[in-house]
Amino acid sequence: MATREPAMSPSDLPVEQLLDRATGPRRAEADELLAIHAEITGEGPVVWAGRILGFGEVSYRYDSGHDGRMPLLAFAPGPRQHTVYLVEDFAQRWPELLERLGAHRASKACLYFTRLAGVDRDVLRELLERSLDETRAQWSAP
Repeated sequence: MATREPAMSPSDLPVEQLLDRATGPRRAEADELLAIHAEITGEGPVVWAGRILGFGEVSYRYDSGHDGRMPLLAFAPGPRQHTVYLVEDFAQRWPELLERLGAHRASKACLYFTRLAGVDRDVLRELLERSLDETRAQWSAP
């Protein structure tokens, strides 16, 4: 029986095709998010799971034995909102940053915002840098 590729894995999907899911002003914002992520990580974009732009890669293994790969930093452009993937519990770790960020929603590991114009880019950059540092410290980068 053939081994199935994990859902969260790099793909050969063209980056431009994914960026084009963002329309209107969000398309230019997706380009800006791509540039910010690439600058912070020093890595180029790769499409993960058919919908996420990931930068760099890290291997992880939980105490439960579950293991896999994930991008060091990632975001997903969309027609209605952008999703930025950060380290787990980032909102509890850095509430002072989220207070200064601007219009957003947060979940356990995702930051959502409708327009990049509505968030403070310096604060976003600091969130990304802290998340990258935490990810590198917690998991072994290949």
